[in-house]
Amino acid sequence: MLVSNDLYKKSSKTQKIRCEICANYCKIDEGNVGICHQHKNINGELFDESYGIVSSLSPDPIEKKPLNKFLPHTSTYSIGGFGCNMSCLHCQNYIISHEYGNYSRGIKITPEEIVENAINYNCKSIAWTYNEPTIHLLFNRKTSLLAKQKNLKVIYVSNGYFSEKSLEEVLCFVDAFNIDLKSMSSNFYKKVCGADLDIVLDNLKRIYFENKHLEITNLIINEFNDFIDEITQLCDFVVNELGPEVPLHFSRAFPYYKMNDISPTNTETLFKAKEIALKKGIQNVYLGNI
Repeated sequence: MLVSNDLYKKSSKTQKIRCEICANYCKIDEGNVGICHQHKNINGELFDESYGIVSSLSPDPIEKKPLNKFLPHTSTYSIGGFGCNMSCLHCQNYIISHEYGNYSRGIKITPEEIVENAINYNCKSIAWTYNEPTIHLLFNRKTSLLAKQKNLKVIYVSNGYFSEKSLEEVLCFVDAFNIDLKSMSSNFYKKVCGADLDIVLDNLKRIYFENKHLEITNLIINEFNDFIDEITQLCDFVVNELGPEVPLHFSRAFPYYKMNDISPTNTETLFKAKEIALKKGIQNVYLGNI
């Protein structure tokens, strides 16, 4: 599928193009793909190579996203794709995000079929989840707008690494977000995720001030982002830059992908994190994977 030309820029001198779908702003040579491996430069035009191809389809409790304060006790129809715009060493879904060429088979499906499935399962929403939805903007947008015509809400479970243009688009059709705020350390984002923390923080603030429903998840990893000062800083950001009503989920990490030598997060750390968050005034704090 050809990407609309407002989401990439052509070079005036070469066949290289600059993708503007996510915050990586990949400069892609002719015949090559960007960091997400889903967008390819073909003759100086940007194509979405996985349009209409998904990895996963499933009705889920909405609390599994996790969203605890948006349409509680309802089902959401979850859709996952392939690829990612980050390179997290601890990726919990690495098989579909990074190693799908070795393991996974794509499912071809239309927007109409997704919406029909959601309705048949008595879901009240659809959720773009399991991998990073930002990189599938074209397919998500078409499907989501159709879903909204059928009175379904739209959810994004995301790492928050939107470009300015893609966030502008996404805000037009997404009703609720769960954003994975991985750390308050720029060094962690750079070395562990290959990304820029400040972009994620700015996008969180924009989502909040656009009055979208927002919940935040922080996966705590022993000896990487489990420090009391950092957890305190994250809670301060939620209270001071967003609002104390924003639900915060602390989640337990397990050995995965390129961090298969870590130990499961100490449960005491999660209980301490919850205690800090509550003392800071965050009204809704949840623990996951325990």
